[in-house]
Amino acid sequence: MSQKGGCFCDKVRISYTGEASAHVLCHCLDCKKISGAIFSSNFIFPQDNFEVESGAPKTISKVADTGKTVTSHFCGDCGTTLYRTSDTFPQQIILKVGVMDDPELLNKNVPKSELFAPRRASWQQAVKDAAQVPTMQ
Repeated sequence: MSQKGGCFCDKVRISYTGEASAHVLCHCLDCKKISGAIFSSNFIFPQDNFEVESGAPKTISKVADTGKTVTSHFCGDCGTTLYRTSDTFPQQIILKVGVMDDPELLNKNVPKSELFAPRRASWQQAVKDAAQVPTMQ
């Protein structure tokens, strides 16, 4: 299976092949800030299955809540965060699912875990049957 996606202005285009090893929601403070939402929805899969097809994402790195470095890859024109890389997930891509072209991806892939679950908004319900993880493992 191959999927394509891109940023809001479509200057950076990405693709991946295969199936994600995980679909997780993240409630960490960084994901809230980069997504502008109360959580981020992420696919995690091997870096070898991922490609930047056009454009050149800019990057910014910082030490995350885990104490490890995380790098955000985003469009320098529109600011859309497309994916992240992290010492926590070596040789893996943490893809922001909302940038993918197929709107059915979220319906077809129910999250199996919620990271930083204690930081979930108090009025938001947990995903049924998803592991509730207190931090990033």
